[in-house]
Amino acid sequence: MKYRSLLAGAVMMSAAAMAQASQPATDGLYSADKLMDADVHLQNEDQTIGEVEDLLFGDDMTLQAIVIETDDDSFDPQDHGYVIQRGDFTVETSADTDLDDLQYNVIVNLDRDGLKQQPTWSNDWWQKARQQASQTWQKTSDAASSAWQDTRQATSNLLQRAGEALEN
Repeated sequence: MKYRSLLAGAVMMSAAAMAQASQPATDGLYSADKLMDADVHLQNEDQTIGEVEDLLFGDDMTLQAIVIETDDDSFDPQDHGYVIQRGDFTVETSADTDLDDLQYNVIVNLDRDGLKQQPTWSNDWWQKARQQASQTWQKTSDAASSAWQDTRQATSNLLQRAGEALEN
């Protein structure tokens, strides 16, 4: 039994190490200044299609999306800005660790058709997104508050019953 537990532990540690090795290394901290105007590429393409125009943060100050401006006439002659949600892009960092020489490349995990389906950066989009984000944030806050109240009440009830049981 002891050996079976050791073997199971070794297998789990190996699986965790392989999963970690398959994930790309991250920098841990990124410069917004260096990310602004970073070159943007589509997945599986080397050609630069534009640059990062803006960074969009949520109420919790986490990056929610980036706005990219296309400047490749063969891609999109309208010179649109597109909103790319977090999770639909990755950031590649130059090998240099000196902040002055640091450069980023943004890889959008979409093809040309997929990019054209993304929301266009406009005041209408901004107003709708702000309202939706605010409503979502409020619902999350209300749910968390309700869960805390429920947990607090349940804990209080358990402590009261335990006290009563000890008295009897």
